[in-house]
Amino acid sequence: MEKLISAISETVWGFPMLVLVLGCGIYYTFRLRFLQITRFREWTKETFGTFCGKKNAAPKEGVSPWKAVCTALASSIGTGNIAGVATAIVSGGAGAVFWMWVAAFFGMAVKYAEIFLAVKFRSSGQDGFYGGPMYYIEKGIGKSYRPLGAVFSVAGAFACIGMGAMSQANSISSVVCAQNGIPVYVVGVVIASIAAVSLAGGIKKTAQISSVLVPFMAGAYILGGVVVIVFNPARAIYAFSEILGAALTPKAVYGAAAGEMFGRAVRYGVSRGVFSNEAGLGSAPIIHAAANARSPEKQGFWGVFEVFVDTILVCSVTAVVLIMSGVDRGAADGAGLVSLAFSEFFGPFGGVFVGFATVMFAISTILGWSYYGEMCVSYLTGQRRVARKLYRIIFVLSTFVGAITCATQVWEIADMFNGIMMIPNLIALILLSGVVTKKL
Repeated sequence: MEKLISAISETVWGFPMLVLVLGCGIYYTFRLRFLQITRFREWTKETFGTFCGKKNAAPKEGVSPWKAVCTALASSIGTGNIAGVATAIVSGGAGAVFWMWVAAFFGMAVKYAEIFLAVKFRSSGQDGFYGGPMYYIEKGIGKSYRPLGAVFSVAGAFACIGMGAMSQANSISSVVCAQNGIPVYVVGVVIASIAAVSLAGGIKKTAQISSVLVPFMAGAYILGGVVVIVFNPARAIYAFSEILGAALTPKAVYGAAAGEMFGRAVRYGVSRGVFSNEAGLGSAPIIHAAANARSPEKQGFWGVFEVFVDTILVCSVTAVVLIMSGVDRGAADGAGLVSLAFSEFFGPFGGVFVGFATVMFAISTILGWSYYGEMCVSYLTGQRRVARKLYRIIFVLSTFVGAITCATQVWEIADMFNGIMMIPNLIALILLSGVVTKKL
């Protein structure tokens, strides 16, 4: 069973899938006339420029666009922004960071399209607006494609339990228990309680918590990286030169192994970029559909903002600080390696800082993915409240189980279902590209 799961996961997340994801981003970038650049002033004004505006006030129906993007960022900014980036650099070299940026640039266009379609084809009910890939597949392409939406929803429901609940809870317990010696079952109860309180309040409660947690945790982590860069300019210049040199002139850096390292850099850079910002995965559109958006175009700009914050800012902080530190990349794995890197600049506090960031990022991911899974089940069961409540109970219990058990195989299963989610979503994005580009 382990070999079968691993084989499916490697096939789903193999090179053809990465080419498809990146190709979809390039396709949309050209069809949307490079909106990342040509609409730069507009999307920055619509996102960065509205943080303190009246448009972020609590709406009567749905959630505000700001809270929607915070919830989406809560799910995408997770342990992958720390451990995932470190793994990419260890496996693909410093050049992987450059290709992570490339994937993010094209991913901005994909994220815009996903959110545009989610808002355009959403529905409304007693709890406000709801939607996502399964709805724009059925409404946008046609009811005959409903089985494709069902495939997305089934894979999404399982991925949320594995990736959103068990894996993240395991990451929290491993960090907390290792540093403080707290019993794993205690940590499990605390995590499950947080998830239960959030889910009990519905989407508005989840969005409210995320709107406070995300700016704090992302801001603190980015600030820590900026402090390191500002006070060590020579090392920062070296880090950026190594990233660009390894990506653009690999032969000068790696010599005879240049060809192999170039391929690994592209593979790990693109895959970790997609895994981090979730562009093309189809998860973020679910929460954006619940936003009290003024228009699909305006809400779509928040998708561009999400990818920028998640990859260009947060992931870059991890990558640059790790390369600047010069620590032996075989000294530890994942978050442990990033912890050593920050410790080079902040001393023992660096390890505590990374540990705290890992816990906060994991908690935020649990909050965001809990809503995604609930909406996937809701689509499959025809909006039955009983099914949604049952899924909430299963999700909460899964966080406890994940905290007290080894999650190695859980990560493999979650990766597999994540990839399966992406396939129907990318098909829909390609088939509905005319709808997106015509409106813009």
